[in-house]
Amino acid sequence: MAFKLDEYTNKYRHAKLERRDGILQVTLHTNGNELEWGGAPHEELSFLFADIARDYENKVVILTGTGESFCANPPPTGSASLKSSAWDRVYNEGKHLLMNHLNIEVPMIAAVNGPAHRHAELAVLCDIVLAAEHTTFQDSAHFPNGTVPGDGVQIVWPLLLGANRGRYFLLTGQKISAQEALTFGVVNEVLPPDQVLPRAWELAEQIARRPTLAIRYARVAMTQTLKRMMLDYLGYG
Repeated sequence: MAFKLDEYTNKYRHAKLERRDGILQVTLHTNGNELEWGGAPHEELSFLFADIARDYENKVVILTGTGESFCANPPPTGSASLKSSAWDRVYNEGKHLLMNHLNIEVPMIAAVNGPAHRHAELAVLCDIVLAAEHTTFQDSAHFPNGTVPGDGVQIVWPLLLGANRGRYFLLTGQKISAQEALTFGVVNEVLPPDQVLPRAWELAEQIARRPTLAIRYARVAMTQTLKRMMLDYLGYG
């Protein structure tokens, strides 16, 4: 039985879903405002990505945020002292969050609308990454907050930035500007804020005109190495 958009479109509190001509726009938010990362988005998005992956009417996915930031609220203090039972749940959700992201078998475009300091890997793991001019990238929630760089950041950032630059980024809490990210190859285009989402739709429409199976299996082919890396190393974070 085919899985339909109306089965999950109103299921998640932190994501607004809208689709046109096979292009699904996923807008992350908290109560209609800028996304504030926490336990609820961490749990919800792992299930959302699984639902998107099961819907064969999706041809391209655009992932974006709300307002002036993609996800930049400060991490809570004291997270390093969570009980083992709480960490076990975080560990479980974190594995499914990134694996289900990579299990989406159609191209993904990130329209990064501003600072991405919490789980920026959700954006930069997309196949095409566009960033607003005022965007900055950071991993604020792990080592600067007293925990091991995990949730896949220990894989994604050294891969994208290079081993030494990536480890420096994670160990120092460095903020990378949109222009630096363009220079380093983390993002593909830097645009004025009001042009990021229209450009994402322009690219999505271009991709969606290709044959359906070519679209789907292009993504499958290009994410296989990433999936293998996640299976091998995600647990160490």
